[in-house]
Amino acid sequence: MADKLHFDLVSPERRLFQGDVDMVVVPGEEGDFGVLPGHAPVMSAIRSGAISVHDGSDVRRTFIHGGFAEVTPDGLTVLAEEAIDLASVDREQLARDLTEAKEDISLARDDLERTLAESKRAKLEALTEALNG
Repeated sequence: MADKLHFDLVSPERRLFQGDVDMVVVPGEEGDFGVLPGHAPVMSAIRSGAISVHDGSDVRRTFIHGGFAEVTPDGLTVLAEEAIDLASVDREQLARDLTEAKEDISLARDDLERTLAESKRAKLEALTEALNG
């Protein structure tokens, strides 16, 4: 199907999606970029954010954290360190987790604990933004 883009979304646990779609919008390290059929080959690191898969009028959004995207003549492959279906996120639990992460920053006993807590906070804030976006 020349008018479709072959897309694979893979996390360490499993393949989350494989199929032919119209377009995918990826949160690249340098900014969001859209991939359509026939896109030029490119490789990009991924920043935390929502990947949007467009197929007809259907748009499926998944939060991805870390990893990279590769566009080849065969299609787009996204290898994500972590992927969360936005439809499955419990907003109340997310708010509690974010509050806890912020508290962990203030309670950190050393630079390593602070860095880990700040990383967790940043990921949770990006997830919150993806839900609201």
